[in-house]
Amino acid sequence: MSSDDNTPLPTSPPRSSPNILITGTPGTGKTTAAGMVADAAGLELVTVGDLIKQRSLHDGYNEEFDTYWLNEDKVVDEMEEMMAGGGMCIDFHTCGFFPERWFDLVVVLRAGTQQVYDRLKSRGYKQNKIEENLDCEIMQVVADEARESYKAEIIMELTSNTIEDMEDNVEKIVAFVNGFRSSHK
Repeated sequence: MSSDDNTPLPTSPPRSSPNILITGTPGTGKTTAAGMVADAAGLELVTVGDLIKQRSLHDGYNEEFDTYWLNEDKVVDEMEEMMAGGGMCIDFHTCGFFPERWFDLVVVLRAGTQQVYDRLKSRGYKQNKIEENLDCEIMQVVADEARESYKAEIIMELTSNTIEDMEDNVEKIVAFVNGFRSSHK
């Protein structure tokens, strides 16, 4: 693809460190896993939910579900430059609006409904929000969104029910990061 005058469009330099998205229904352990991966692999962690609040990348607040109305365009615009250089670990509960070119690995965390329920209840989520998220996990909404948005070869679905699962998941993701770095020197 090029501009109208046949001048090639600029491209990002190849990344020497991967960008990873860790996604899943709320309560599947994304934030915990993303923090552990970022620490273990030396990646920069971005928790998109925090970024949305801090930089007002939303269109207001939804009282019924106790959350912000996401403005996808604002989020993508805000993150575009930070993603170009690689070395990012992104934590967010949805994934379809992020450009495919951003990620070298998309990790979808899955957890049993009892684990999700217990985790969300302990956070003080409203019952309607807990039920909506349980429905999403049962119906594999985030996993399906990942499959529709990214190439199958970059998607890794992992179970995240126990501390041992989380530790195993971190090892698998860090192994990916190390392999990526070795092959992209």
